[in-house]
Parts: sequence; structure tokens; C-alpha cells
Amino acid sequence: MTTALERGGQNGRVYQPGQPLAEPGPGLGRMHRRRGSWFADPAWPIVALLAGWPLWWALGVSDFIFPILSVPMLHRMYMWRARRTRAIKVPPGFGLWLLFLIVMVAGVATLSLAAPDTILTGSTTNRTISWALRAALYLSATVTLLYAGNLTEEELPRRRMVWLLALLGIYTIFGGLAGVAAPGFHFTSPLALVVPSSLTSNNVELASMLHPALTQLQTFEGKGRPQAPFTYSNGWGNDIAILIPWMVVAWTERKTRTVWQRRWCTAALTLAIIPILLSYDRGLWIGIVAIAVYMVIRSARMSLKRLALITGAVLAVVVIVLVTPVSGLISERLSHGSSNSGRAAQSKIAWEAALASPIIGFGDTRHQQGSTQSIAVGRTAGCSDCGQQDIGSHGQFWLLLIANGFPGTIAYLGFFAYGCWRYRKDRTPYGQAGVLVILLGFLFSFVYLAVGVTLALTMIAYAVLWRNDMHRQQELADAAAAEAAGPVRGAGPIRGSIAPA
Repeated sequence: MTTALERGGQNGRVYQPGQPLAEPGPGLGRMHRRRGSWFADPAWPIVALLAGWPLWWALGVSDFIFPILSVPMLHRMYMWRARRTRAIKVPPGFGLWLLFLIVMVAGVATLSLAAPDTILTGSTTNRTISWALRAALYLSATVTLLYAGNLTEEELPRRRMVWLLALLGIYTIFGGLAGVAAPGFHFTSPLALVVPSSLTSNNVELASMLHPALTQLQTFEGKGRPQAPFTYSNGWGNDIAILIPWMVVAWTERKTRTVWQRRWCTAALTLAIIPILLSYDRGLWIGIVAIAVYMVIRSARMSLKRLALITGAVLAVVVIVLVTPVSGLISERLSHGSSNSGRAAQSKIAWEAALASPIIGFGDTRHQQGSTQSIAVGRTAGCSDCGQQDIGSHGQFWLLLIANGFPGTIAYLGFFAYGCWRYRKDRTPYGQAGVLVILLGFLFSFVYLAVGVTLALTMIAYAVLWRNDMHRQQELADAAAAEAAGPVRGAGPIRGSIAPA
């Protein structure tokens, strides 16, 4: 009975109904995790999501793992609330995010309508399924934000969160290196064996997820661009960019690293230049430049050692680009902007769609009528890029416009903009990396989609900022209370303890 009561409380703590639990001591949570199951650890869904990502990719469930793991997160938060063991907090600006979710849900009412310069392909049922899957990803990202933000420092320390993000960055870099070494490698996931072929024949995204590959072939000289362990090469570029800041923190910050973590981060960051350059991803290249500029500017107030590390790394990359054939590769890629005209045309249609349905948008993407390559309605054997391109598939900003109108777009972007403003004065490595990740989201919103793993990673970055701010505020409050109390007369170091130096 004692064991049952202990397991009923959060982290092995016994509580009285109606009273909040006190935070456990440093050893209690560890003792409970040693004697209990792995699932007794409140942090296990976050750990499984990030540390186990290559497994989810190989199994073909990478897009489904977020809704799946949000279920145990929701259950635990419900138990916290039902047992009154913990109040569920929300991050600053969360009202803006709720407004976006409301607009997103309301968009189901316009799925049957045609947007300007588009055609309705398939049935309303298919668009409803697409809307429902995207809604599930938005909602699961919301649950991830709330859950990661409400875990205590003892349950999931910030330094552990940073390492998990850095670990996913290491997976991504070595996945890119594998794509460079074996660009034609692909396989069929176990999930594909049970999914009916009728579902994958008309769904390119589902087919790509069920048949993982190391690279994605592109029309640019038939090059294979790294994509493992993600579904698309653009997703690889977006995600590696927002994971690199956490790798830098794990590499340079003394409190967040061990010797072996530092070595892994050093090796991965050194080798990252190979898949990044061979990704032929202009958006990623621009993002890397933005990261370098941001880190040099923000590192002006850092320690000299950390400033020297970051500046030296940036200068090394610049020298490599200038004195090797890499500069020719970059100029060659920039001169082959075959997708520029198509992106511009689709952006124009997305804007016109937002004007036609400004309040709640059209709920989902639409297919372009014709294209800049041809006036043909659909694709042809000689023109795979002709017609029926998805409006809203070439950038999160354009997706928000056509699917959620102006209020949804403003609320979505406003939530993250408020986070940047709220935590702009956080000079800690956690604060600087978190703000950088959110800023990169604005930059990439014009060229990359952020639904799925990218949004979840951004939400975890927001949770790091949020928790770091609460920790800093608590430290300030404790310091103020200690100063107000004044020194205790006759107090000295307790026998058996170590007096401060």
C-alpha cells in the first residue's frame, strides 16, 4: 500500500489531497526513478521524442509520434490537476497562441470553398483529413510546450533539455553525412507493410515517410540533397539550423556538458560543413550566416574564452569557403534558382487567397491552376513542375495566409514575436540560443514549412526560455529575501559541511 501511495504522487512524493506538493530533494526523484519503471520518470515523453528520433524515422512514424506522445503528456498533466499536485502554468503570450488555434479550428468550415486561381482537386473528405492531421500536429506541439514548461528542474533540468536538442542535432549531421556517402540508399519502413497502398498512391508526404531515404533527389542537376532523419531535404535544412545553437551551448557552456558530450558536439560541428554545403539549400546557407552574425554580436558580452571559441569557429568556416572550391559550388547553386518564379507565383496566390477569406482563411492548402512553366492544368511527362502545385507548401507564412487568414497569421507570428521581446534581455546561453531559434523561425517562414518536428522543436526552445526566466526570477526573489533578512548573528558553517570559499 505504501508503494502504491508513493507511485500515485508525482515523482514518488506522498501528498495530502488539496495541498500542493513540495519540490523533492535532490536524491528523492533519482531514488524513485531507480526503483520504478522508466515510464515513472515524468520526462520520459520528451526524452523518447528527441533521443529516440532516429527510431521513429526508421519505423515510418515520424509525423505521427507527436500526437502519440502527447497522450501520456496530457494524461500526466490531467493527473497533476485532478490530484491538485501541481497547477498547470502557461507561458507568456499564450493567449495569442490560443487565438491562432481557434482560427485554425474554425477553418474547417471553408474546406469546400475554392480560393482564387486555384482548383479543387479530390473530395472535401480528403481536405478534411489533411486539415485534421495538421490540426493534430498543432495541438500536439501545444501540449509539448505546456508539458516541457511545467516539468520541474529536478524532473528535467534545462541542461538536459539542451543536451537532448544537441543530440538530435548530432543525429541530423551524421544523417546528412550518410546521405553524402550513400545518396541512393532508401528502405521500406515496417509501418508501410500494414498501410494500404491506396492511401500512399495519392499522398506523396505519407509515401515519403513510409519509405525513408538518406537523400531527396532534386531537379538541380539531379543532385541528392540530405534529408535523413527527416522526410524532406528542406526539413533537414530547417531543423539543422535551429539545432546548431543548442549544440553550441552544449559545446561551450561548462554547466551543460560532460567530456564525452563536448567531444561529440565538437566532432559533429566540425563535420557539419560537409552536408550543409552539399545540401544546396540556399535558405539554410542564409540561416547559417544569420546564426554567425547573431552569435558574434551577442557574444560581445560573454566571457573571453567563449567569445574566442565562437569567433574562431566562424572565422574558420569563412576561410574554408574562401580558399577552397566551395565558393564556386555556392555561386553555381545561387545561379540556378529554378524555383524562384514558382515560389513568387504561389506567394501571390496565397496573398490573394487571404484577401478573399481574410477572417479564417480556407482551412487547408489549395492546388494552383496552371503554373509559371505551363498553362496546363496538371503535370505532364515533360514538365513535372507544371500545374497543381500546393499553395502554402513553400513556406509557413504562406500556409498561414491561405489556411488561416490574417487573424491566424498575426496570432501565430505574434506569439513568437512576443516571446522574443519578452526574453530579449536574457543574456544566459539558454536565453540567447532560445531567442535565436525563434528569430530563425521568422526568417525561414518564407521558404520552409514549420508544421511537425520543426514546430515541436521551436516550442521546446520556447519552453527553455520560459523555464529559464522563471528560474532567474526565483533566484532574484531568493537573493532579495536573503538580503532583507540580513545575516544571522553568531551563525557559522555547520559542522561536517563545506564552508564557501
